[in-house]
Amino acid sequence: MPLNRRTFLERSAAAGAGVAVAGAVAAPAQAHGGHARPRPRKRYSFTVMGTTDLHGNVFNWDYFTDKEFDDKAHNDVGLAKISTLVDQVRKEKGRRNTLLIDAGDTIQGTQLSYYYAKVDPITARRGPVHPMAQAMNAIGYDAAALGNHEFNYGIPVLRRFEEQCDFPLLGANALDAKTLRPAFAPYSMHRLRTPHGKDVRVAVLGLTNPGIAIWDKANVSGKMVFPGLEEQAAKWVPKLRSMGADVVVVSAHSGSSGTSSYGDQLPHVENAAGLVAEQVPGIDAILVGHAHTEIPEYRVRNKETGKDVVLSEPLKWGQRLTLFDFDLVWEKGRWTVEKVGAQVLNSNTVAEDPEITGLLGDEHRKVVAYVNQIIGTSTAAMTTADAPWKDEPIIDLINVVQTETVKAALAGGAHASLPVLSQASCFSRTARIPAGQVSIKDAAGLYPFENTLEARLMTGAQLKDYLEFSARYYVQTAAGAPVDTAKLTNADGIPDYNYDAVSGLTYDIDIAKPAGSRIVNLSFEGGPLDPAARFVLAVNNYRASGGGAFPHVAGAQQLWANSDEIRNTIIQWVQAKGTVDPALFASVDWKLTRDGVPVF
Repeated sequence: MPLNRRTFLERSAAAGAGVAVAGAVAAPAQAHGGHARPRPRKRYSFTVMGTTDLHGNVFNWDYFTDKEFDDKAHNDVGLAKISTLVDQVRKEKGRRNTLLIDAGDTIQGTQLSYYYAKVDPITARRGPVHPMAQAMNAIGYDAAALGNHEFNYGIPVLRRFEEQCDFPLLGANALDAKTLRPAFAPYSMHRLRTPHGKDVRVAVLGLTNPGIAIWDKANVSGKMVFPGLEEQAAKWVPKLRSMGADVVVVSAHSGSSGTSSYGDQLPHVENAAGLVAEQVPGIDAILVGHAHTEIPEYRVRNKETGKDVVLSEPLKWGQRLTLFDFDLVWEKGRWTVEKVGAQVLNSNTVAEDPEITGLLGDEHRKVVAYVNQIIGTSTAAMTTADAPWKDEPIIDLINVVQTETVKAALAGGAHASLPVLSQASCFSRTARIPAGQVSIKDAAGLYPFENTLEARLMTGAQLKDYLEFSARYYVQTAAGAPVDTAKLTNADGIPDYNYDAVSGLTYDIDIAKPAGSRIVNLSFEGGPLDPAARFVLAVNNYRASGGGAFPHVAGAQQLWANSDEIRNTIIQWVQAKGTVDPALFASVDWKLTRDGVPVF
């Protein structure tokens, strides 16, 4: 839906309707000793609050374990907690001296958000209002940037969510593929009324992630394009200043590191917020998202102006709330930013807002009932606790489901005779399949992402490269040196979801060797792997589209693709089998070694 001028202006006007009055009035100049005191400078302070990567979290609840959320640091999650923090800040600062924005990844991530995208979809005729829209409307958000996961369920779901929000979804670099005009509002403008008769105009520019073009290619190809953040910020910031913006805040669904997780497959940087601050003059602060890291305050000097731009990234899922505190001074006929500071508040310090939990109690109970549906039984308990360094049956379960699904899809076709291999990652170190009854939440916890399944044609040589690339995940550890599993994985910051185990081959990973030469004893059906042999790789769409920058797979021939989530395929497989028996599919196909000696 291209954005025409009229609807864009209407949205911007609506977004800017939150006008405000501050508390104190400047004291008049007074005579003293026959000399007039200098007139005090007019000053005004306000606060912009920010969240990011909420990922469908309203309640402090883990739907995959069906209990209150907790982690080692005892963080809490959810908009109900954020709402309490927001109320406290508004009470302290004055409701009209604050704005509340978000940096994206809002409608994907929990079973609550999945339920209202797929099970009881918001797109249905007379369908429900999305819980995230209900909660964010009630809290009073002023604007939110688009995240890449907003596109996971397709553009119709996103458009319906947009309609249900009382605030604009911003994406200056989400363009209509045909017109190259913004497909969403690029910015919103907000007026804050001061005690001095001169309003402060705050512009919020929304930028999203160019990786959407890769990760959600099936949903956006031919419909939208996503140019780089720096070029679009350079286009829009001067426009916002010329329109009278006294303060420019960027809400960017993009990390600050200047790196990308998919290599050179797209000519735009994934984590570009720091580059935007450095290269584009006229920005006062950037709310950072996407990277799931906590950055209370990070200052980047702009190359052109020499001024610092303040960046802050609150921790994901509503665990933190960022506060940007702005101090302005009136000089030369305009408001000028004198000082900006940032900090984060921890949501585990407050109780959930009963208004939010009460508003969405029915939706929460529906989803709890849904995830507790029994789909089968398991003869043994399985867990991912050791899966990052051992070939565990629970990861074999993913691979056997994917292998059987692809074999069935290719049966009777030109590639039916080729052997099918499968890749899988340990997405969560706390996933488990219990002995006895298996529920939807158990299967969903094993595969928390909305990935779909593909089949790609690969050679033995390409698979060797693929495995070498995957094995970079381990920290090089000399033979005889102590092994601490807490320090063994995630070398160079590689996340668990970018380490793949491949079933159907047998191999050792020698962690005493440097990355790039670790795969040894690589074999297929008992013999050395033929570099020229052809294989079908069952692979998720994130990896097949270039996510993680694994070699060869993105350019490999696609033989088949499915539109259903792998998670649902696992659920259906368990339902069809009735009983999950690891003895029928589990095997140790890979292991860590040092100079030929197994590590475990």
